[in-house]
Amino acid sequence: MAKIGWGRVLAGVATVAAAGAAYVYYKQRTSKAPLYEVLLGEGPIEIRRYPALPVLVTDQAGTRDRALGTGFGRLAAYMFAEGREGDELPITMPVLAEPLGDAAWRIRFLLPDIEAGALEPPGEAVQIGELPARDIAVIAVHGKPSDRLFKSRTTELQRWLKERQRVAAGPAEHAYYNSPLKPGKPRANEIWVPLAG
Repeated sequence: MAKIGWGRVLAGVATVAAAGAAYVYYKQRTSKAPLYEVLLGEGPIEIRRYPALPVLVTDQAGTRDRALGTGFGRLAAYMFAEGREGDELPITMPVLAEPLGDAAWRIRFLLPDIEAGALEPPGEAVQIGELPARDIAVIAVHGKPSDRLFKSRTTELQRWLKERQRVAAGPAEHAYYNSPLKPGKPRANEIWVPLAG
């Protein structure tokens, strides 16, 4: 019986990992963002009007990084038709993360333009829902995502809203546009604050 060298085994594992990374990169490179109307632009801040958006949702406990990683994996598995019937679904950016308190986060993937009723019900800890049509105040977050950076930009956006007597309709959400697998200059992530009225 012939022996298999560890070098060949490791080379095979590396090839499979590289192919998986390339696949996810391709999916994210071809992803689209939902259309919106810019109601106001002032420096780094915009107020946008989004239509109702179907979403795939999971709630995850843990730190921001941990909840985002676990949630992304659960939602991506559904999008890529792992464990369900039907075709893969295209990824739509951004991925949204909303703090729930008590070290928990709600992670959302925006679904493509498809009727939610046409989709197979997701599995454990994943639901299909809809974000209502809403106006959102947005500020860009340049640089590597960190709790400190997101907090600083959230404070800046909330101060801007207070000065203009605009009222938030919910907590600040993080909007992620980049993958660690994506080469080149990253697109800025964003802070979203839904607005009342």
